[in-house]
Amino acid sequence: MKKTVIIKGMMCKHCKKHVEDALATLSVKYEVMLDEKCAIVEGVATDAEIISAITEAGYEVVEIK
Repeated sequence: MKKTVIIKGMMCKHCKKHVEDALATLSVKYEVMLDEKCAIVEGVATDAEIISAITEAGYEVVEIK
C-alpha cells in the first residue's frame, strides 16, 4: 500500500537523511521530499511502525494519508 506521511521538523538535508535511515529499517520503498515535508512510503509497514520509526529519529508525524 502507498502512503503519504506528512512530517514536522525536517529542515535540512541532514534531517532528510535521518528520516530516510529510519524508514530503511522498515524494509519498505520510500521517497523523502524535504521541500514538501513528507515521505511517500510503499510496502507492508503499519502506520504505527512508520510513526514509531520517524518519531525515534526525532521527528513528528503530522498525518498519514
